[in-house]
Amino acid sequence: MRGEADTRCRPWPRRAVDAPAWEAAAERLAEGQGTLLALWGEVGGVHMAVLDEAAAPGIEVLSLACPDGRFPSVGRVHAPAIRPERAMRDLFGLEPVGLPDPRPWLDHGRWGVAAPLSATPSARAAPDAAPAYPVLPVEGEDLHEVPVGPVHAGIIEPGHFRFTCDGETVVRLEERLGYVHKGIEERMRGADLDRAARLAARTSGDSTVAYGIAFARAAEAALGVAPPPRAVWLRALMAELERLANHLGDVGAICNDASFALMHAHCGILRERVLRAAMTCFGHRLMMDRVVPGGVACNLDAAGAAALRALVAEIAARFPRLADLYDRTASLLDRTVGTGIVRPDLARRFGAGGHVGRASGRAFDSRRALGGYPPYDALRFEVPVLEEGDVNARVWIRIREIEQSLALIGQILDRLPDGPVRVPLSPAAGEACEGLALAESFRGEVLVWLRLDAEGRVARCHLRDPSWFQWPLLEAAIEDNIIADFPLCNKSFNCSYSGHDL
Repeated sequence: MRGEADTRCRPWPRRAVDAPAWEAAAERLAEGQGTLLALWGEVGGVHMAVLDEAAAPGIEVLSLACPDGRFPSVGRVHAPAIRPERAMRDLFGLEPVGLPDPRPWLDHGRWGVAAPLSATPSARAAPDAAPAYPVLPVEGEDLHEVPVGPVHAGIIEPGHFRFTCDGETVVRLEERLGYVHKGIEERMRGADLDRAARLAARTSGDSTVAYGIAFARAAEAALGVAPPPRAVWLRALMAELERLANHLGDVGAICNDASFALMHAHCGILRERVLRAAMTCFGHRLMMDRVVPGGVACNLDAAGAAALRALVAEIAARFPRLADLYDRTASLLDRTVGTGIVRPDLARRFGAGGHVGRASGRAFDSRRALGGYPPYDALRFEVPVLEEGDVNARVWIRIREIEQSLALIGQILDRLPDGPVRVPLSPAAGEACEGLALAESFRGEVLVWLRLDAEGRVARCHLRDPSWFQWPLLEAAIEDNIIADFPLCNKSFNCSYSGHDL
């Protein structure tokens, strides 16, 4: 049974359901009717956001009360829900009944308490008593295991990868993440909007602008406040600079993992140009804390606009030659074409966004979906889509998106309105309120759900990185490839450890 829609959650109302309705929603997901956007918990309940672009209002938020701390597992019938449910159990002590994989996920047994976000966290024995993680068994002749990580040779975040191989061929990959869990959602509780926005911006530093936009839009939706037009356009300008920097870095790094260091060097130079331009225009190379609830924290002057136009002209002149070099280097294409394929049906099932989804035929882009969000609903751009799903396709999606970002930056600069860049936010008249927002990062859509109390402080906030639904696809992509191609596949995904681990 579905209850009344809670209109305090904006712009998409949240609806309370009973257990049969919750299970029916899970069955619809399993049948391909809709896409799981997010699944999260809180004390006494669980929530699920489902995307259905073919039906109004486009996003449905369902809530199920769990007075006994148990709820029907969505992961029992829909695999993308398994890891979020494991995380919910670790954090809130909520039990997904029927969950196929009962192992912990974020909790490595080294926290001082179990279920730290539950109403009654329980003290835990000394960290030295942490149990070993039970890796899933694999049976078969002539198989061997290769453990990699969590500490890696490069300067990257920690994650453990357990390969089961037949000779050099990967039969199965199992990931273990959670090593960079930092308690973002716990730190959110009770924070004012300014502090909470700073925490959101640090969920995954390479997507700090996207997280800032998603959090700000969720807060503004909850409070019924519209930021100034100039601020909305400046946010998009920062977002496209962030996308440009990351895609340039990724194209070079993928080529480097295929031993083509020349591309890495040239793309690295262009990425550095973008970061320096961001510093010149907005006072921070990553533009961290420049997007705030109510607008933006800094303006763009005429000198900054001129610097960005010069940046666009330089990259537009130099990058096409690099893309052509990539496409004409046979030894490089031999490593990327046909390697690490993600089938389109898997991309759709897991709701993969960004370059992972679009390289495998899923055209979703939150800048355009559901009517788009400002100012993208007033801008002209294409969403590149390919079907091959291999490393090469993920490179070409990035190349095409670099071209689109350059065009978008030019449009934004041409049409940037005058006016203020921030309005004050104040709590609603003595009542709690909620907001939900999406913002497109360079790797896919970031989702933020936010509940504010009557004083305007954060009562609960859930932040969902696109990597939650991309990491499992990496396990599928590497099967039947040689183990030496894993770094190449991994970099072509470039999932976030930090954004996933929360």
